[in-house]
Amino acid sequence: VVLVAGSFAFADIVLIKALGVGMAIAVALDATVVRALLVPATMRLLGDRNWWMPKGLERFIASRLPIVEGATLVQVAALALAGVLLLAACSPGGRVLGVDPEPRLSPPSTPAPPVAVADPLPIDLPADEGPHQRLTEWWYYTGHLRTTDGRRFGFEFVVFRAERGDFPVSWASHLALTDERGGRFRYDQRSFVGPQADRSSPGAGFALAIPAVSADGVPLADASPWVMGGLDGRDALSAASPDAGFGLELRLDAGARAPVLHDGDGWIDFGPAGGSYYYSRTRMAAAGTLTLDGEALAVEGSAWFDHQWGDFISVGGGGWDWFAVNLDDGTDLTLSLVRGPDGSYPLVYGTLVRPDGEVVHLDGDAFTVEPTGRWTSPTTGATYPSGWVVSVPVEHLRMELRPTVADQELDTRATTGVVYWEGSQQVRATQGGRTLGGEAYVELTGYGPGVEVTPP
Repeated sequence: VVLVAGSFAFADIVLIKALGVGMAIAVALDATVVRALLVPATMRLLGDRNWWMPKGLERFIASRLPIVEGATLVQVAALALAGVLLLAACSPGGRVLGVDPEPRLSPPSTPAPPVAVADPLPIDLPADEGPHQRLTEWWYYTGHLRTTDGRRFGFEFVVFRAERGDFPVSWASHLALTDERGGRFRYDQRSFVGPQADRSSPGAGFALAIPAVSADGVPLADASPWVMGGLDGRDALSAASPDAGFGLELRLDAGARAPVLHDGDGWIDFGPAGGSYYYSRTRMAAAGTLTLDGEALAVEGSAWFDHQWGDFISVGGGGWDWFAVNLDDGTDLTLSLVRGPDGSYPLVYGTLVRPDGEVVHLDGDAFTVEPTGRWTSPTTGATYPSGWVVSVPVEHLRMELRPTVADQELDTRATTGVVYWEGSQQVRATQGGRTLGGEAYVELTGYGPGVEVTPP
């Protein structure tokens, strides 16, 4: 039993590790200290008093349960059962071991189940900026930062929220930085269980704080939480990873640009797998401080924000490719290609935002995405597409995307159970004879080891 319980210490999830180690220690103590030392020592001290019982009960047992060789354990078990039943009969209200019985004419006292929601409902901002009581939800930032001396960085900061039955709400967060000139990618991750990570007030946007925790899940007092929050397109991010050697303090402002509701009304229908509410702020001005290996750098740039929630867990089963492109003329484009286990694409869609703010929904046949290369991770062995040509014929738009750094892979099996690639891109585009530059972020899942995927 000790070996079986102890084997859970090698799991990737901290909660399972703690349960396995705790059970192994408890069983080992019971088998050694308690049964091998304490019980024999106590029985030796008590001597014949170990077998004492009232004379009346002794005569009853002798007459009703005559002792025969080899039957001692059976008689003791029967005696214990009789004692429990006797105590139950004499306890007030018929309690067994002090536990009150359930009323016969009343249902058990359990919390009322949440009222079923008839999706889809209209998205209401800012009320819907905060957390929802749904299976899956995330607040997701990617962006591009520049220093005054021309250095360029990409960043990712995301918080995931999950509800699963009667388990406490759980949270995970990923933080990543791409040093485009230095050719280096860094990342970190956190997880937390409990409602304390949500500091939001109803109707007042969102405020989330993911603490650093010890191996047994206790928040560390000497480590700052990863914080993100916002209201009406004015957001603030604060997160640092001492282990990875970087941190972000950013202020984001969407200005007058309205949030984008995908598929027209902000509802993406996944069919039998459920559905998701989904809106974005595709071009937020960013300014603040990037700390890199102890050096504080003033930065400015832009960020893309996605907020998605709904009663879904896994769609497609084969992963997805997600693109977020900002062109220099003010055009923004996002594409999602969700794969099935057989390599098919059951869900393909996109959204284009023109420079004047007009939003255009794109069906799967309105664009094409062609990989131009491959990259194989030396860490996990996963092979990802690397570089793409994206065409939107109806807009006379053709774009070439190239990763700024080849290795932008995150192994987040400890917090979300997946390995994925997410990184910044350089963009060269042509539209109607014009040449345009731009920036992009691409996310790739389902190519490496993992356990569960959730679509964008």
